[in-house]
Amino acid sequence: MFCPFCGNEDTMVKDSRSTEDGTAIRRRRVCTKCNERFTTLERVQTREIMVLKRSGQRVPFEKEKLIRSIDLATRKRPISAESIDQIANKLEKQFIDLGENLISSESIGRATMEILKDIDKVAYVRFASVYSDFKNVKDFAEILQTMEHHDK
Repeated sequence: MFCPFCGNEDTMVKDSRSTEDGTAIRRRRVCTKCNERFTTLERVQTREIMVLKRSGQRVPFEKEKLIRSIDLATRKRPISAESIDQIANKLEKQFIDLGENLISSESIGRATMEILKDIDKVAYVRFASVYSDFKNVKDFAEILQTMEHHDK
């Protein structure tokens, strides 16, 4: 590991800890030359998941994009950034556990909606409005009606 301060190749690990969700290891390091301290984050590299878009295009799965979408749906809702990361990690693990290298964007959207429905109804409707490409108020009314029926 190169020191980000002086470029020295020799650094020592002072402390290692698993992240809260257990998906990575945080290592506290010190450079043997300049004595500067820095942190690295190690994640297991799994096989690459490709997303099949509605257009037929195939793009690599980006958890950060999923996090941004969930963040947008949960904005000004009582959901922490940590919770959003946990949702994204749970979804990513779910997709990896499928054992498929290709997953449709529709499957990603449906899985995200299912989790949001249980966590926050407003975030669920917001996400659904973008995912389902609502065109008018009638589309909102239909989803609200199915939610009311489901809650009874």
